[in-house]
Amino acid sequence: MLNRLRKPCIAFAVPSLLLASGTAFAEYKFNLPEPVSPVTKEVFDLHMLTATVALIIMVLVTLVITYSIFKFRKSKDYQADQEFHNGWFGTWSWLFVPAIVLGIDLTIAGSASSTFDLIEDKTPADLTVKVTGSQWKWTYEYMEDDVKIVSSLLPKEEAGDRYLRMVDNPLYLPTDRRVRFLHTATDVLHAWWVPAIAVKKDSIPGYINETWTIIEKEGNYHGQCAENCGTGHAFMPIQVNAISGDKFDKWMSEQKAITLAKAAEAASGKVLTLDELMAKGEELYNKNCSACHKADGSGLPPVFPPLKGSVIAIGDISEHLDVVINGSSGTAMAAWGKQLDDLELAAIITYERNAWDNNTGDAVQPSDVKAAR
Repeated sequence: MLNRLRKPCIAFAVPSLLLASGTAFAEYKFNLPEPVSPVTKEVFDLHMLTATVALIIMVLVTLVITYSIFKFRKSKDYQADQEFHNGWFGTWSWLFVPAIVLGIDLTIAGSASSTFDLIEDKTPADLTVKVTGSQWKWTYEYMEDDVKIVSSLLPKEEAGDRYLRMVDNPLYLPTDRRVRFLHTATDVLHAWWVPAIAVKKDSIPGYINETWTIIEKEGNYHGQCAENCGTGHAFMPIQVNAISGDKFDKWMSEQKAITLAKAAEAASGKVLTLDELMAKGEELYNKNCSACHKADGSGLPPVFPPLKGSVIAIGDISEHLDVVINGSSGTAMAAWGKQLDDLELAAIITYERNAWDNNTGDAVQPSDVKAAR
């Protein structure tokens, strides 16, 4: 009875499974984003070639296994061939199978070689951007224009459904211009990766890696740190806004003006009041420091100690300045001296010394930071 029902059941089950899995093919977006630069198009094509070859191999192997299971099943009284290794196929398959595998590998390797050559192309660029990874933000420096932007995760209440994808200061790049990226880091390994426009390269402290792109289409492109850089690894999104060359030139002019104004304010020697420093310090602290030490100063012990009531925050000012400017060796505390200007550091330190009931009354001025550098 069971034998008579087996074939009808199989005939019914296979189409049913195919129909049921139809929803899996309805959403066909489980792939790399649409490439919009020459190098990412090459990478995408290589990825599709590899996936296609793997799919063909999987189908062929599955067909052979399925055929063998049904053709030589025990119910048909087939016996295992104990002399298979002495036959023609058993003898020569040790040569044919490796040759086929090598041929497949060389087919992929030929395309991969040209892709790797394109990735390492060193044609002079129109624009150079230094990308520095830090726990847990990105700093972008436009080398020819002396403009620096710090890009951090946009809070959930502002990002909404796009949380973990949006940042406060996106990287703006022009379309149809060759952009050179210089990758480094200040603390641990990071990796800047926006799959639609550029390949992944590690950001290594004390070392420079290089990638490039020519963005062919305007739009907003997203990426993520692709190296496990610590507990805040998931909070390092990347957002690139690609705009036309004319729009980019206008945007860059505005950024230069802002940079000059900030530099003039920091170098003015103006003595700020405690209230002014606290207001500016709170904004900067929440943007740059709260990821580790939390908004309420309670920290994330033991890696990130609390600042509320800490010896550093309420102790000697010179030690506080040294830790913030130069970092702390052997700990996760990064050096902020090269990332922020004198005014920004003065505001943050003042805030840390007077927030959360620390109440030291100290107002650290930009001139104090300058002297401590």
